[in-house]
Amino acid sequence: MQAGRVSGGVHFHAAGHDPRPGAGHQPPPQQLPGDLRHFVNRTAELQSLDATLTTGGDPFVPPVCVIAGTAGAGKTALALRWAHQVKDRFPDGQLYVNLRGYDPGEPVAAEEVLPRFLTAMGMTAKAVPSDPDSAAALYRTLLAERRMLVFLDNAATVAQVRPLLPGNAHCLTIVTSRSRLSSLAVRDGADRLTLGTLDEPEAVALLRAVTAGHRADDDSAKLAELARLCAHLPLALRIAAERAATHPHMSLDELITDLCDESALWDALSTGDEEGGEAVRAVFAWSYRALSPDAARLFRLLGLHPGPQFPLGAVAALAGVSVRRARQLLDVLVGAHLLEQRAPDRFEFHDLLRAYACDQAQREEPGEERNAALLRVLDWYLHTADSAQGWIRPHEERLPSQPPAEGVTPLSFADYDQAVDWAEREHANFLPAVRAASDAGLDVHAWQLAAVLWNAKAPSSLTADWLPIGHAGLSAARRAGDRAAQARLLESFGFGYTKLSRAEEARQAHEEALTIRRETGDRAGEADSLNALGLVHLRRRELGPAEARLGEAAALFAELGDTRRQTVTLANLALVRFRAGELEQAAEDIERALAAHRQRDDARSTGNALWILSGIRLELGEPQEALNLAEEALKLALDLRNHVAEACWLLAVGDAQQALGDHGAALTAYNRSATLHRRLRDRSREALAWQGTGETYHRMGRDEEAAGFHRRAAEAHRELGDAWSEAVALDGLARTLYEQNPETAAGHWSESLRLLGGYEDARARRMRADVEARPAADAEG
Repeated sequence: MQAGRVSGGVHFHAAGHDPRPGAGHQPPPQQLPGDLRHFVNRTAELQSLDATLTTGGDPFVPPVCVIAGTAGAGKTALALRWAHQVKDRFPDGQLYVNLRGYDPGEPVAAEEVLPRFLTAMGMTAKAVPSDPDSAAALYRTLLAERRMLVFLDNAATVAQVRPLLPGNAHCLTIVTSRSRLSSLAVRDGADRLTLGTLDEPEAVALLRAVTAGHRADDDSAKLAELARLCAHLPLALRIAAERAATHPHMSLDELITDLCDESALWDALSTGDEEGGEAVRAVFAWSYRALSPDAARLFRLLGLHPGPQFPLGAVAALAGVSVRRARQLLDVLVGAHLLEQRAPDRFEFHDLLRAYACDQAQREEPGEERNAALLRVLDWYLHTADSAQGWIRPHEERLPSQPPAEGVTPLSFADYDQAVDWAEREHANFLPAVRAASDAGLDVHAWQLAAVLWNAKAPSSLTADWLPIGHAGLSAARRAGDRAAQARLLESFGFGYTKLSRAEEARQAHEEALTIRRETGDRAGEADSLNALGLVHLRRRELGPAEARLGEAAALFAELGDTRRQTVTLANLALVRFRAGELEQAAEDIERALAAHRQRDDARSTGNALWILSGIRLELGEPQEALNLAEEALKLALDLRNHVAEACWLLAVGDAQQALGDHGAALTAYNRSATLHRRLRDRSREALAWQGTGETYHRMGRDEEAAGFHRRAAEAHRELGDAWSEAVALDGLARTLYEQNPETAAGHWSESLRLLGGYEDARARRMRADVEARPAADAEG
């Protein structure tokens, strides 16, 4: 039961594929943020941008406009104004993303953006390729016949931008950046506009526009002085104008005196290295000190939030206030242009304001208050993640046992999808939260967050993304001397390394966890580690050790009365017996396990049992029943939004479709499986998808394409040290080559036999007999 699929340069073919499911029924995306209410002048810059669309450049080069300039110069405001002016030229809609290239946290990568853009253009979530190259290719395909505007805001590097560029000249891309992004001009033909500060008349006009209707006609000379103190930077000017508008009875002289005092302070504290930097910070301080004490406190505490965006619940926990009060204070900060609202309950700073808020927290908030605020927000994440785990991995041990800190109200979820939605939204905040706990010496929070987030992460998330979280948590557990916590995290590492085809590291992690659990007398944990080690041996096709470890685990679970885990282990033993070719025993074991999993309504374990039973039924000559079982498993994976399960169980779907002669459907299944496995970085199973593809092409009489897939599968298995799978791939390769090159085929069969010599189970004996019976298997002997 082998399976196969694609990588760059080799293509799958499926007749009748529509790359735009539902495209005719979904309205075009309208993702542009609203235009600014008060936008003045920049006439020359707008005319320069208009020229990009009217000069009739190369008809084969998609127009790209890069608006570069210093922080706070109004790049996004200018780009938004122009985008709204020209959007009618792009009837198929607009796409927008803030790439956060200069935030204190991690920038947004192109591979994170592509799924959002593809679903906005009509793709269903499950139809979006997980492999970045495939997603980028599909993105360009969907844009090929469309006229769309793509707005990439706050880019720091070309790598964030290039995969998101359309491939046709009918679309327009607008990029804003503090960097010049010169290679976009050189390689992609981008036009670049460098945005400076406003000149004095424009700066005064902006001040008047924002304060209109709130103040009497202010003196132009005083407004010019105020503008100079703001360094003519639009961000600073808007904040200053907002302050003036909310204090209509204060004279400009008073406001200017206040700002001069702040400017003098910042001049004394600053190095003068950054153009306009001191003026911007002075305006921030001036506006900040005008806030009410509660709003000012929230502003500076938000600088302590670990991640780039903060949800309403986390804000309430951070400040130790009710959600209602938090929303009131957030409205004040948004109104003062000190905070940006991205969704009804999600907020973020301009990156300059985030740095300023963090600085103010260090300057003004007592250490014990900072620590208490951080503890509250970490508690919110810990307990909300625990609530999510209750839906995502309900059978795993729950943490923590202690209640959340006073003033913290974690979220609860009504169903599985709500929990997964939260995990996906908060993904970018998880690693910063664990690192913040570790840096603050909160080792218990650090390891507990890491442990809970293994079970509460979104099923579609990358295992590799958890590893740095796990490393931070394991270091914290070791500092705390908590052996049980170390074992728990080591077990998670073991499962993670297995998914990443790092079998030796997986074995070492599980062995270390087993040693700890035996030393501490943790019998349930010992059984878990034995089961996990059995799975590592199974992945390496060490069937004897796998059966021994799993048998020990099953006996220990029975002794402990843990019938659920005993059933899980029984299913794993069934897979060992299936791999060994003991089909009748395997079928008996897996059907018992399947019945028990169904009775418990355990969807993940039920799907796994269906997958194993599908393979058995296929080998017993029941391909239609095998397909029914595999498709039932696949539906469960899709309902769970679990890409690991979906990718694996698609192999069984492809195998059954191939056996039934439905070659186009089989190629599609292998294609999706390989793409998912590549995204998940599981090279072993990606290579199995290639093998299935090679076998399908061979059955279709397309041996040249078949050979390419078998060859790549064999190379991957060789690099991974998987002798069995390499032998199977070499046999497939030899069968595709035999008619044209029997001598080369004989060499591959000879090597396949050599690799199979290390296996003595029934399946291996049958496999050797099959290879020995090939027409030229011993031609080199």
